[in-house]
Amino acid sequence: MIQFALFYCVKMDKNTIIGFLLIGAIVIAFTILNRPSQEQLAEQQRLRDSIQQVEKQKAALEAEQLAADSSQQAFETKQTSTVDFFSTGTTVVTDSIGAQTDSTMAVAPVPTAEEFVILENEKLKLVLSTLGGRIYSVQLKDEKKFNGDSLYLFDGDEAHFNLELFNRNSVRLTTADQQFMPIPSADGKSVVMRLESSPQQYIDLVYTLPADEYMLGFDIRIAGMKNGLHPESLMNFRVNWKQKIRQQEQGRQFEDRFARLNYRYLNQDVQKLSNSKNDRKELTEPVKWFAFKDQFFSSIIIAEKPFSNTILTSQLLTATDYIKEYKAETWIPVTIDPQKDELTASLNYYFGPNHFYTLKNYDKDIKESSQKLYLEELVDLGYRWLSWINKYFTIPVFNFFLKFNLSMGLIIFIMTLIIKLIILPLTYKSFKSSAKMRVLRPQIKEIEAKYPGQDKEMMLKRQQETMALYNKAGASPMSGCFPMLLQMPILLAFFFFFPSAIELRQQNFLWAHDLSTFDAVIRWNAEIPFISRFLGNHISLFCLLMTVVNVFYTKYNMAATDTGQAQMAGMKYMPIMMSVMMFFFLNSYPAGLNYYYFLSTLFTIGFTFLFKQLLDEDKLLAQMEANKKKPKKQSGFMARLAEAQKMQEKQARERAKEAAKKNYRR
Repeated sequence: MIQFALFYCVKMDKNTIIGFLLIGAIVIAFTILNRPSQEQLAEQQRLRDSIQQVEKQKAALEAEQLAADSSQQAFETKQTSTVDFFSTGTTVVTDSIGAQTDSTMAVAPVPTAEEFVILENEKLKLVLSTLGGRIYSVQLKDEKKFNGDSLYLFDGDEAHFNLELFNRNSVRLTTADQQFMPIPSADGKSVVMRLESSPQQYIDLVYTLPADEYMLGFDIRIAGMKNGLHPESLMNFRVNWKQKIRQQEQGRQFEDRFARLNYRYLNQDVQKLSNSKNDRKELTEPVKWFAFKDQFFSSIIIAEKPFSNTILTSQLLTATDYIKEYKAETWIPVTIDPQKDELTASLNYYFGPNHFYTLKNYDKDIKESSQKLYLEELVDLGYRWLSWINKYFTIPVFNFFLKFNLSMGLIIFIMTLIIKLIILPLTYKSFKSSAKMRVLRPQIKEIEAKYPGQDKEMMLKRQQETMALYNKAGASPMSGCFPMLLQMPILLAFFFFFPSAIELRQQNFLWAHDLSTFDAVIRWNAEIPFISRFLGNHISLFCLLMTVVNVFYTKYNMAATDTGQAQMAGMKYMPIMMSVMMFFFLNSYPAGLNYYYFLSTLFTIGFTFLFKQLLDEDKLLAQMEANKKKPKKQSGFMARLAEAQKMQEKQARERAKEAAKKNYRR
């Protein structure tokens, strides 16, 4: 093709080429002569810019109109659904919304967008939303978050409330999607959230907050709809609650252990959902209340008439600011007032601290036990057989010293000393028993030398003669254990008391800024295998001091109570290993608890040295030698032990004879 074009150009004559050149020159000259000037170019650019600006404004106006149309359509759809629900076949009066219904209440127009109403007293600040008529946020005015921020149980979308109703036409209404009209009272103690079709047909959500209270009254009232509701909605209102539990304390891992959903059956004990995994329970029996519980604060929903067919759900959350999410789906029994043509259901909210006496006081004026709430059971004070120590001793004594405005560290010191003085006789008895075993150590070694080796027969004889020595001298290896066992309930009771004592929250002492959580002296961010799993990313100073003192006392006590008897390999160091392991176990526990254990061990060491000065071991040995010469009647325990040893010896001899016969036959 290229070759053909070249050939064609070569063959063209001279006149043709000149003609093409002239035509090209004319075109170029015409273009140059008709080119616009700079003024003309600027004018054209201004014209194009103006056209673009007009097009942009037109597009913006069209977008605004489209958004307005969508909003109006959504609003009309919502209103239509509400009207459809209220239109139940009865006569519907279409008077304007906002008629005066109570002389003490000022009626506001129905808001077209979400608005907020504040209801507060000395303890609580509640924000109510017109969207759904729900509680939007709850602030505890006297409390702070661990970082110093205001303490909110929930705020915004962290909590959700919904009332579901059905009319006879099976139209479903969920209040969460409806715009309510706020009607605050003149005294500021209550607010009515009203969803109204007419002055004769409406749904009221009534919130009443008394002065200086954590308890909030909540009533559901439905007027003018008795003949239009589905029979199921005439008997029970279906309600749903949902709340995310905020992290309020420094130690998230430890706080998570005490955050759990609790509930109480009617006239039964308090039950709990799992705190360590996702859990769900369908409760067919009547439920008096359920609590969305954190370590130190709770949202409790209390029924005037027991809830029925309740489904409770607890879900673990991994988000930074939340630890769990609780859900409750339940039915509230309805009371019908035929004269007023009104349906009502009443309950109460408690938004406040898990303080034992604050919760217990709600049963103060109730005489019948079947009517009591027993909200104080939310405070975890240990197992039932153990909690009575905290209820009737620890908490009363603790609150007695709080009246004197003493520092929390000093109160714990005094309480530890009181407990040590109470159990001092048991401690002395245990020390004296150890002293008896210690002064008999030379004689025990003589018995071991008399019956050496690990032969079963030698071991049995050695054991028999050792027990005979103890019996004659008036000593018992078990007598030192019983006093220690009697002290265990008190030690365990305090183990449960300190993590649940809200009185310790944000109370500082020495280097600990908050005795209700760990007192970190060293922190790190890296995840260290095994270490971070058990210690967390910190080391608590009180826990470290407690461990050091406990290891020292354990070593001293092991040396003091050594009877000279041979022990299994590894058993000698087991007490020290246990003391060290307690550091890993208690490092994330409250500084107040580790401070108590630290003081308790120090007092024990002090009393041990005091007993050592007061007890003359030479006199004790002389007394035990004198006991050998007296006729000694064996105690029931020692007699049974001796009988068991004789039986064991007899069985050993019989086994030896059988073995000898078998060998002879072979």
